[in-house]
Amino acid sequence: MRIYIYTLLILLSLLFAQSLVAKVYKYTDANGIIYYTNNKPTGHSFKVLTFPCYAGSRKCGQISWENVRLMPTKYANLIELAAAESSVDAALIRAIIHAESAFNPEAESPKGAQGLMQLMPFNQQRLGVSNPFLPEQNIPGGAKHLAELYSQFGDDFDRVVAAYNAGAGAVNKYDGVPPFAETVEYLRRVKILYRRYGSL
Repeated sequence: MRIYIYTLLILLSLLFAQSLVAKVYKYTDANGIIYYTNNKPTGHSFKVLTFPCYAGSRKCGQISWENVRLMPTKYANLIELAAAESSVDAALIRAIIHAESAFNPEAESPKGAQGLMQLMPFNQQRLGVSNPFLPEQNIPGGAKHLAELYSQFGDDFDRVVAAYNAGAGAVNKYDGVPPFAETVEYLRRVKILYRRYGSL
C-alpha cells in the first residue's frame, strides 16, 4: 500500500503553555491512501491520534511543570509492580511516563518512540515488549530499561535520565549529560516531575 501524508500537522506548535496533547485525525480513502489532518474528516471513518508535548518540542519548555496536573492514580498497579520488579522508584517511572507521553498509551513520537514510556522499536524486543501500546508491556519494559541504565551509570540520576532520552552512547561520548537542548530540557522536566510525584 502506498502511503501519502496529506497533512500531518503536529499541533504542538498550537499548544497553550498548560496543554499537553493535540489532536490529529487519521483516515484512509477509497484508494487506500492514508491521510493525516488537523481538520475533522467528513464522509470517512477516522481515528483520533493524540500527540503529547514531546521532548523535541520547544513548547515543552514553556509548560509550567511545577503546576501541571499530576496523575498519580493512572496505571498505579502496573507502575508499582514494575517498580518492585525492576527496583526503580515508582515516582521516577511516573515522571518518565508523564514527561514522555502525558500518560497516553497510544502516543507515538515523530522519531518513532511508542507508548507510555516511549520505547524505541530497536529496544522493544530486548525489553520483552511485543506490543508497545499495551501498558502492561510498555511500563515493565520502560522500567527494565531504566534499571539497565542504573546498572550502567550507577546512582548518577542525571546520566540515567539523560541516557533514557539521548541514549547511553551519547552520555558516554560526552562523559555526562549531552549538551543537546532537548536532553537538557528533558532532564529539567523529569527532575521536577520526579520531585513532585515523590512528595505525594
